[in-house]
Amino acid sequence: MNRPLAALSLGLAVLATACLGKVSVGTLSGDLDAGVPRPPIQLVPDAGSAPDSGQEADAGDAGHPGVDAGAVDAGPRWPVYDAGVLGDGDFTIGPVYKDAPELTVPPKTPRGKVYPFTMDSHASPLYPGLTGAYTRRAWVYVPSQYVDGDAAPFMVVQDGEGYVGNVTAALDTLIAAKKLPALVTLFINPGPGDGQGSERGLEYDTVSDRYTRFIETEALPAMLTLPALLADRPMIRLTDNPEGRGAMGGSSGGAAAFTMGWFHPELYRRVLTYSGTFVNQHPDTDYPHSAWEYHEHLIAETPAKPLRVFLECGDHDNNLDARFGDGMHNWTTANKAMSKALAAQGYPERFLFALDAGHVDGHVVRQTLPEALLWVWRGYPLK
Repeated sequence: MNRPLAALSLGLAVLATACLGKVSVGTLSGDLDAGVPRPPIQLVPDAGSAPDSGQEADAGDAGHPGVDAGAVDAGPRWPVYDAGVLGDGDFTIGPVYKDAPELTVPPKTPRGKVYPFTMDSHASPLYPGLTGAYTRRAWVYVPSQYVDGDAAPFMVVQDGEGYVGNVTAALDTLIAAKKLPALVTLFINPGPGDGQGSERGLEYDTVSDRYTRFIETEALPAMLTLPALLADRPMIRLTDNPEGRGAMGGSSGGAAAFTMGWFHPELYRRVLTYSGTFVNQHPDTDYPHSAWEYHEHLIAETPAKPLRVFLECGDHDNNLDARFGDGMHNWTTANKAMSKALAAQGYPERFLFALDAGHVDGHVVRQTLPEALLWVWRGYPLK
């Protein structure tokens, strides 16, 4: 079987320390930012690569990113920040949920600005449309604290429209409290439809680096040339340090977020998922079991990558085994298996199993989003 993963993987053998035991959840939204992270793990860079210090470097024009899938670096370029083990492991939460206080932005808190834009599929070489042309909606959030000209850390949020409100509120609160860096965030919608045979399914559920290439070569350049954004932030730049690049999503968007980091850990290392679709949703000749193969064998068979992964699912999450009859369409089973596989390989991983909760359950998201952001970004330098 042809595995493009073998050609694209960095093959890093860095095993980040993980805590596999169960501990009390406590008030993690207040606890996760406590303590001082250990110094970064230093990796030996390739000749001519970026600096191997923990400080962000000016790597030229990072404002117009692009990736050539045939020219991905074969070795590490950046250090892996060791964030410690606080909050790592598996936790059970619920069945009663309460919105996190960080979702209510305190009065007089500086608020970031959101810039909407659209992308027409006819201009896309990667996703022109399975069933015809369409228009993709997107939004970019720039925190008030961002200093124009700095190389900003950032996140890409899949199914962006459904997350703009809660994520920007949490970011406004946490950035102002100096618990998170000033994260620029791209919220981007998929193409139309859902499930097998849809544009969204093609983008999110395919196990390949195609979607990452779309983000790097189409979405980010469109964002960074947005006239309204440039009018306010004419020198805006994004970091090319993968420790400062994250991906987030729920359901198939969560699978896409993980796939971004899996195929390109030299681009994205921080992954946040809710009810990730790590099931057999988009089989093809390279991966006949689709994203189910991550926990089925890929994670175990591949040297650990420098990823930091947050997972969540509910006890009443999707289960489509009866419909498909392949035993590979149970979201709860899949996410539990993802947590087990990642922990066995030493990945920093945090898994929340939510009682009395469904698929990408809104009550769970609103309670846990701030602590998830704190955990995923733990260890990244704050200015």
